[in-house]
Amino acid sequence: MAQTALLKSSIARKVAMALSGMFLVLFLGQHFFINFTSVFGPDNFNAISQFMGYNPLVQYIIQPILIFGIVFHFIMGIYLDIQNKNARPIKYAKNNGAANASWASRNMVLTGLVVLAFLGLHFYDFWVPEIAYKYVSVNEIVTDRYYDELVHKFHDPIRTGIYCLSFAVLAVHLWHGFASSFQSVGFSNKYSRGLSKFAYAFAVIVPLGFIFIALFHHFNH
Repeated sequence: MAQTALLKSSIARKVAMALSGMFLVLFLGQHFFINFTSVFGPDNFNAISQFMGYNPLVQYIIQPILIFGIVFHFIMGIYLDIQNKNARPIKYAKNNGAANASWASRNMVLTGLVVLAFLGLHFYDFWVPEIAYKYVSVNEIVTDRYYDELVHKFHDPIRTGIYCLSFAVLAVHLWHGFASSFQSVGFSNKYSRGLSKFAYAFAVIVPLGFIFIALFHHFNH
């Protein structure tokens, strides 16, 4: 009875982990769409950023949920990794890891920590100045400042390189995580193969798109 309850609890945690990951993927896709508009010039990017930056629903409801989702996802990921390692027999650890699982699946915590560190840098670059501008300095609304702030961050080749490397690591993290999340929530049916292909495509295209944006602004401004 206790083992059954423990198994159900473990499954519930994995489902919660998968759902939080899917939520973050939705945000990532939306974030990519907005940033990609900057490639075509400042007008649309400034307009969308202005809307997102001053919309009460985004600022006071979606943004706190997003921050909670990030914290929850990474804490739960570390917890599940420790739980899985404690549940393995000792002899399993002596086996060839590559024969049991891919490098991406065996190093989800490592790639996740790199992504988390990058998020810290990204928050420092954009979110913290935005909060300070609106709520600390209490400046008047300037609708055309977002594009210049974005471009300015990619002047520095070191910072641009860090962004590109971080998105490459994100691609590795998504390659296993996004596809496996569909299995965790029970999409093991006739659509599972198509969903997996979509997840793999997303894991490659979106991070590469972010890398393109960073390099585009670095070399064109």
